[in-house]
Amino acid sequence: MVSAEIWSIVLLSLKVSFFALCWAVPVSFGLAYLLARKRFVGRRLLSAVIMLPLVMPPVVTGLVLLYGFGPTGPIGQLLAPLGISFAFNAAGASLAAGLVALPLIVRPIRLSLEAVDPDLDEALEVAGKMGWQRFTMLYFPMSLPGIVAGGILGFAKALGEFGATITFVANIPGETQTFSLAIHSALQRFDGEQMVLMLSLVSISISVIAVLGSEYLLNWLQVRLSGDRSVRHA
Repeated sequence: MVSAEIWSIVLLSLKVSFFALCWAVPVSFGLAYLLARKRFVGRRLLSAVIMLPLVMPPVVTGLVLLYGFGPTGPIGQLLAPLGISFAFNAAGASLAAGLVALPLIVRPIRLSLEAVDPDLDEALEVAGKMGWQRFTMLYFPMSLPGIVAGGILGFAKALGEFGATITFVANIPGETQTFSLAIHSALQRFDGEQMVLMLSLVSISISVIAVLGSEYLLNWLQVRLSGDRSVRHA
């Protein structure tokens, strides 16, 4: 039977991952749209910077967050008078998890946007559609499979994040101790084998459910989008 302690860790992990996606998905979409549809100086540099959390050691990402958003960091000091703090709390854990997951969310959305036929955009423009209308009629619907795929990848990455989280917000039970951190703590205990097993099984189960759910949702979206295109061509 799953103990109250494990349920607490599960709920906190899901909460952190959910709020990580709440900010990371919109930001990722904006960045993906910028990279896919715009041409500007520094575009390749921006693309490289976005991918950094994926290739850098997670501890380094955590240090960057700590020096930037910590109590003595420049951003942290600006936010302090507003009562906003990210260091050593669940909000900071969501910030760290979302940042590490960001490259995995941006990539599939960017690929979806790059696959949009420019002729369709031109046809809508000739038909008198404004920029925001073309966005809602063309780019957003066509990018939905990428958003779903990126969201699932980002959720899985955020759920298993360890290095950046423990560096930025520490390992505080009930506040920042997510799956990976709890497993790490249990491994240090001589009687922690059962907790490690339970947490591992629960995390694997959640990941499998998320992946299967994304497969069904992607198939539904592809059928829906194919049907919409058929209606337009009819």
